[in-house]
Amino acid sequence: MKKELINFINKYELKVDVLFKQANEAYFDATISGKDGDYKKAADLQIKLNKIYTNKDDFAFLKKIKESNFIKDELLNRQLDVLYREYRKNQVDEKKLENIIKLGNEIEKKYSIFRANINGKTLTDNDIDEILISSTNGNEVKKAWLASKEIGSVVANDVIKIVKMRNEVAHELGFDNYHEMSLTLDDQNPDDIDKLFDELDSLTKNVFAEVKNKIDDFLSKRFNISKKELMPWHYQNRYFQEAPKIYNVDFDNYFKDKNIVELTKIYYKSIGLPVDSIVAQSDLFEKEGKYQHAYCTHIDKHGDVRVVCNIKNNANWMNTMLHEFGHAVYDKYMDMNIPYVLCEPAHIFTTEAIAMMFGRFATNTQWLTDVVEINEKEQSEIADDSYNSLRLEQLVFSRWAQVMYRFEKSMYKNPDQDLNILWWDLVEKYQLLQKPEARDKPDWASKIHIATVPCYYHNYLLGELLASQLYFYIIKNIIKSDDYKNQSFANNIEVGKYLKEKIFDAADKYYWNNMIEKATGEKLTAKYYAKQFVD
Repeated sequence: MKKELINFINKYELKVDVLFKQANEAYFDATISGKDGDYKKAADLQIKLNKIYTNKDDFAFLKKIKESNFIKDELLNRQLDVLYREYRKNQVDEKKLENIIKLGNEIEKKYSIFRANINGKTLTDNDIDEILISSTNGNEVKKAWLASKEIGSVVANDVIKIVKMRNEVAHELGFDNYHEMSLTLDDQNPDDIDKLFDELDSLTKNVFAEVKNKIDDFLSKRFNISKKELMPWHYQNRYFQEAPKIYNVDFDNYFKDKNIVELTKIYYKSIGLPVDSIVAQSDLFEKEGKYQHAYCTHIDKHGDVRVVCNIKNNANWMNTMLHEFGHAVYDKYMDMNIPYVLCEPAHIFTTEAIAMMFGRFATNTQWLTDVVEINEKEQSEIADDSYNSLRLEQLVFSRWAQVMYRFEKSMYKNPDQDLNILWWDLVEKYQLLQKPEARDKPDWASKIHIATVPCYYHNYLLGELLASQLYFYIIKNIIKSDDYKNQSFANNIEVGKYLKEKIFDAADKYYWNNMIEKATGEKLTAKYYAKQFVD
């Protein structure tokens, strides 16, 4: 049986390797060009790749071996578990899976090519963000916010349709809905995630209400209105997922004349994880029809790692570059000699943790001193505001993540409910924002993740928890300091060495919580996140 499994895995790798690379390259090309033909090619290749996992004889073979409990070799058993879960989620009618991929592709294309329109002027997401962040004209920010939401009406019916299609697949596989299936087959217990989100809600609820009151004080003065008149468009962000700039420090100013790509290269090289080859293969600036967000992709599981961004010279895009190249170094510096099946992060949220830990440095005064080279006097002057900004950012994001997690869970449980009402009920409860009077639009559908990266968003918050856990561990055990605020990791190759040896090289050889315990001495815990941002 062991020999049969090894033989199966060898044949599997031969089938998947080339096709996996082709599908990823096609998707990369499609998001860069926005062309119909490129998106069709990407969808066709993804369908072809998915068909490998729909093979019922292959799944029966894996199921038989898994249920026998005969495989005792740890590495081989891990490959069996990964393959079993991947095949299981595809054991449904091939035509249904094909239709889901095609519709998902069409939806993503609509997001990619959509541009907001204000009084006949076409605006990118970056343009909208700039208005929301910089304008003090209430009418102007309202128009920008409303224009950004119009994509919701464009895609809402399709999103509901694909949600129901995903649920059909889940029902066929014996799950109540796609949300439950997605978490379970992604090696997570839905009940455990619920408990964690309830715990974080309890931890952050009161302190968020306090900081939200400070935000409202600031914004009411900024727009010269009462706090009761504040609406979602006043909060400097399309979703209030990022904190308004209420502290007396303009982080954008530090990057307006800087080369953000070069800063990224300089920093990662200084910790022993150079990214020059990744930059050379990436697409980092705006162009017509291009995907407007950011992502990192490991094209072939052999080190071809690429990043897509739409850089502007501001702190947000510095954060994004550090974030996406955090994903990139995880993939690039993984041990490529491990079995092909396991050549990926331990879990999607563990790579998010690395990305988030690095992304936080964009507004860290020690990082600004070490990398951007601000002077020590300025560092001292902005230190408190810098920390408070990061704390505010984390608390705001934590509450936003509650909305996303609970909305998706409820939507998949009952996609026929009034989703517009559900969305605003959650926004009001967790973010303490006012619903605009008589607002009855599918604002939930304007958030691309709900449509194209389903049941994923909770991993961002898990990533934040692990980011804090790793941050504290590195400072104590690698840097050997008790100063947990004034750290940037810059110019310390021991940090890169630790990450490579304990996180990256582990790849997917272990269950994610076992990997975390091996790397930090503890399983995933919220205590370091609370210590850093709540206490």
